[in-house]
Amino acid sequence: MRIILGVGGGIAAYKVASLLRLFTEAGHDVTVIPTEAATRFVGTATWEALSGKPVSNSVFDDVEKVNHVRLGHDAELVVVAPATADLLAKAASGLAADLLGNTLLMAHCPVLFAPAMHSEMWQHPATRANVETLRSRGATVLEPAVGRLTGADSGPGRLPEPEAIFEAAVALAGAGNAVSGAASGAGDDAKPLAGRTVTISAGGTREALDPVRFLGNRSSGKQGVALARAALDAGARVTFLAAHMDVEPPAGVELVRVESALELREAALAAAPTSDVIIMAAAVADFRPAEVSDTKIKKKDDEDAPLVRLVRNPDILHELVQARNASGGNQLIVGFAAETGDADGDVLEHAQAKLARKGCELLVVNQVGVGRVFGQDETSVVILAADGTGPQSASGSKADVAAAVVDRIAAELARVAPAG
Repeated sequence: MRIILGVGGGIAAYKVASLLRLFTEAGHDVTVIPTEAATRFVGTATWEALSGKPVSNSVFDDVEKVNHVRLGHDAELVVVAPATADLLAKAASGLAADLLGNTLLMAHCPVLFAPAMHSEMWQHPATRANVETLRSRGATVLEPAVGRLTGADSGPGRLPEPEAIFEAAVALAGAGNAVSGAASGAGDDAKPLAGRTVTISAGGTREALDPVRFLGNRSSGKQGVALARAALDAGARVTFLAAHMDVEPPAGVELVRVESALELREAALAAAPTSDVIIMAAAVADFRPAEVSDTKIKKKDDEDAPLVRLVRNPDILHELVQARNASGGNQLIVGFAAETGDADGDVLEHAQAKLARKGCELLVVNQVGVGRVFGQDETSVVILAADGTGPQSASGSKADVAAAVVDRIAAELARVAPAG
């Protein structure tokens, strides 16, 4: 694969040398285009030695080759790392003052930005607007890692590890190639979700009681992350709605962070119209405090403990089904049910009733409890279908279960209608 590796002017540029090595060792043809500022951190000799190619950032070098047009036109993947705040701003504005800017304007292949900057820069409204602009144009902008920054500070803004960027880039290139293959009628078996957009929710919602306390649940987000990776491997573009999680979101997704059930509802309804598949794997709180204190609720010796009145949260899964039916959409909607048996029925009996109430096409059911499912690496599920097809069991690692769920989704889509 022909890869353009753009290098921005940040201290994290030294990590990109390892990313370049990963690309070349995997057999890819890599052309490195550093910005002028990047060469102040890592010299061109390093990039030339690791890529085996001459390196330039000027549109006036090798003019006869028309590199400012040719490189972007011929690329099959463009990766920019570290993508500094300045570089993101220039890319969003379409500036072409150097070879990398021209290449980005010419590229018609998948483009991935791996940001790295100080937390305040990443969180600044201007940077957030630039990121949203790039994403709206089809570029993938990874979320930066959280941790120690250049100085004594810590927070979001670290460059993701080279292995994570490599994984995201390969997945993105695979999705892009799968879309092209689907358009030409090839590659459908290898990438069964080629050309599809999948929205996945994951983690557990938190419902605020005061600025310090909240009502939450034990969901780790591991199953949602596994589902996102399986969907990416199947060729899908993935929108990932992340509530609180104990694990990092997967690389290569369009990440939307949410906190509460109401925020998740808003994000899910916004993503639904452009999605082919919606997988609601998040553990959504059924209730939230009716009143949220603006200040921390204090414990006082002369007063009884406060009473917390709860109100119901909206049924997001059911709302998604209703909105689809009302609009005439054709999204395949998949719910998750964490169930326990009781005197009124066993796990599957409760799950069958829930499937009928929700109206979704598939319901993935698992039995939960202390030491079961939440936070664990192994799980077992039963997939129930609204059309009455017999229950399908899957067990093993959460990656194994995710692959089984994605395979079932692909089979359902193929049975109903082809992509596009």
